[in-house]
Amino acid sequence: MHSKPMTGHLAALFTALVWGTTFISTKVLLTDFQPVEILFFRFILGYLMLFAACPRRLKTEGAGQEKLFVLAGLCGICLYYLMENIALTFTLASNVGVMVSIAPFFTAVLSQLLMPEGEKLGVNFFAGFAVAMVGIVLISFNGARLEVNPLGDVLSVGAALVWACYSLLTRKIGGLGYPVILTTRRIFFYGILCMVPALFFFDFHLQPGRFASPASLLNMLYLGVGASALCFVTWNYAVKVLGAVKTSVYIYLVPVITIVTSMIVLKEPVTWMSAVGTALAIAGLVVSEYRGNERVSVS
Repeated sequence: MHSKPMTGHLAALFTALVWGTTFISTKVLLTDFQPVEILFFRFILGYLMLFAACPRRLKTEGAGQEKLFVLAGLCGICLYYLMENIALTFTLASNVGVMVSIAPFFTAVLSQLLMPEGEKLGVNFFAGFAVAMVGIVLISFNGARLEVNPLGDVLSVGAALVWACYSLLTRKIGGLGYPVILTTRRIFFYGILCMVPALFFFDFHLQPGRFASPASLLNMLYLGVGASALCFVTWNYAVKVLGAVKTSVYIYLVPVITIVTSMIVLKEPVTWMSAVGTALAIAGLVVSEYRGNERVSVS
């Protein structure tokens, strides 16, 4: 009876763990690739992997259903990552980390406004959000200066908002009853399609010779196969099982995993701010999920 929600929580946790480590691969690839190139190539690889995993064709029923996939691809694949990458060129990475972590709050608000038949929120969600955000602020501004950069900060908030839209769209798509791999592949297709016009405005070059480097190839495969194909399937599955709001709070773990990975792989020191921030972010997740099964409709 309770095995399916538990599987959903494990899928969301796994996704957060992988997404929290992607900054290392991205950091390696940025020596030879532009951000938009990493973005485009990783989702092309992800699409090919999903096609290899399940080459069946997804047959939707009518333009209304297809529109959900178009909007999901536009929001979750194209706009979210482009806005986040552009924001990083205008503002501090710490600002972006904090702003993007607001996504669970936007998801909750939009869920109440647009899907009143869905998830019902209790005080625990908002208390958990407040605790987690304090923790994420401590992690993000660990010894760094607070600096306001209006354009970059607005883009970061916009990225959080479009991710919230993506979460609700995948909740709707999950209710259609199609296999998650096929729906994720269709979302990738439209996301890549929407991304193509943006390539002309950025410094995009094909240059396949860059993949001859083992470091570049392995890190791109990690982003494309692991963080994109596999993790979007597990995330979309979690949304289908748990709902958009309960799944979205696992975003609180991403900066925590980043801190732990930095300590282990890059040998970066752990300060009292990052340690306290980590504890608060995890506590916020626990508080948000507490007694959640009694408040969520997953029909």
